[in-house]
Amino acid sequence: MMKGHIVIASPRGFCNGVRKALETVEKTISRGDAPLYIFHEIVHNDFIVNNLKKRGIIFVDDLSAVPRGSTVIFSAHGVSKKIEEETKTLGLKTVDATCPLVKKIHEKAVEFSEKGFFIFLIGHKDHPETEGTFGRITGKAAIIESLSDLENMDLSKIAGMKTAFLTQTTLCREDTSVIIARLRELLPDIEGSGDICYATTKRQEAVKELAENCDTVFIIGSAKSSNSNRLREAAEKAGASAYLINSASDIKNEMLKNAVNIGISAGASAPECLVTELTEFLKNNGWTR
Repeated sequence: MMKGHIVIASPRGFCNGVRKALETVEKTISRGDAPLYIFHEIVHNDFIVNNLKKRGIIFVDDLSAVPRGSTVIFSAHGVSKKIEEETKTLGLKTVDATCPLVKKIHEKAVEFSEKGFFIFLIGHKDHPETEGTFGRITGKAAIIESLSDLENMDLSKIAGMKTAFLTQTTLCREDTSVIIARLRELLPDIEGSGDICYATTKRQEAVKELAENCDTVFIIGSAKSSNSNRLREAAEKAGASAYLINSASDIKNEMLKNAVNIGISAGASAPECLVTELTEFLKNNGWTR
């Protein structure tokens, strides 16, 4: 089969939240705080995490593993109030690398809680961002992963309560809009505006355009990365064969078997060097840029 062109999406790769989180890590390293700990992965990207490990950074999912007096960085996804309080109890110094948009959602969660609202948090239950936001809510709330979660709720239990919704920032706007529309049908007075990250939305739009012109699309990003998974889904929905890969080394022959024009994008936590590496790999295998 004839090999065609390589098309690279724009925008792609690092968002401001990821960039600021990594800058925070670098500033903390330069201060000489060692050993340095990070609670959860700073961002969901294996390349970045492994490079930081090589530099002596220790990643933990349990704060009790951090020696008293040590410095721990909160990841870009944010943490719950409980985790913040635990660091004080354990005598740890903290540095907050939470994405500014996620911080704003935390503030909304606290505000709605203080006003007695029942909060619907649209997001993935096992994602650290959702865990952190949910852990800021002091009143009644529910996590909604899908439309079926909402339809299966007994809303009579919250009759008479003021209601609001919040969303995980890295979801697909099209998917959340269906849930939000249903919430507004069921609860006409519900408050909320949706909090999908602007950078996330723009990257999804760029990938849809990419998929209209390319039969095969590679998204560089971790399988744990919500926004990277949404990019792959966006390309697939637009009609392309789409693959989520950590790097060029993940590509198998069958992925390229029927590929003519190939599109490339990268999740919000994937560095540009991996895009360059993949582009060179494809050029060396007969595709043109």
